[in-house]
Amino acid sequence: MNSQYSEASRFDLLADTIRVLIGDDHRIVREGLRQILADAPDVSVVAEAQSGEEVLAQVRALGGNEGLDLVLLDVAMPGIDGLDVLQRLRKEHPHLPVLMLSTYPEKQYAVRCIRLGACGYLNKSADPDDMLLAVRKCAGGGRYLTPATAEALAAAVGSGTAQAGPESLSHREHQVYRLLTQGLTVSEIGARLGLASNTVSTYRARILEKTGAKNDVELALYAERHRSGA
Repeated sequence: MNSQYSEASRFDLLADTIRVLIGDDHRIVREGLRQILADAPDVSVVAEAQSGEEVLAQVRALGGNEGLDLVLLDVAMPGIDGLDVLQRLRKEHPHLPVLMLSTYPEKQYAVRCIRLGACGYLNKSADPDDMLLAVRKCAGGGRYLTPATAEALAAAVGSGTAQAGPESLSHREHQVYRLLTQGLTVSEIGARLGLASNTVSTYRARILEKTGAKNDVELALYAERHRSGA
């Protein structure tokens, strides 16, 4: 009788387990996240991916929300950008929650991620308890907003269409902006994003106009100011 009860309890525990896929290109980050989640009896990492393409392939192989309860996704994924992956997941699997992770502060990416359909945005340096709280809340169908994210959202709503800073850039412009500030050339960005060099140059011109930067050096300084909050 006790053994039957034990088997039933174990089945119930497995049924209630939050099944997570971790998408991050740095193995040490994946290992750290896996360790944090391993300490929670109600969370199980069922898959890992190190590129945007691999995240999409893993989600499809697992049947979307049939085999997963949450995707933990890095913003800066190699190959297909993390924000593009988010958009594709929202289109292909609209009921699968995606919690975005980044080393960038909330004001730089949080609003963009939430607008694209993420259930939350969390810095990778977040406290493990906050990480688990975010995982549980998102997997349960809710949204996880840190105070900094809530403040960024409020500022974006308050500014209306007259946005300032990187938030004024379109999604594609922001992709090009991020790669430019990482030191990539126009041709390298084109190869990374699958765009013609003249198309990237057009985006670059728009970015310089919107940010007020005159060249790539000023653009890098602009990015640093917005990253530090200066």
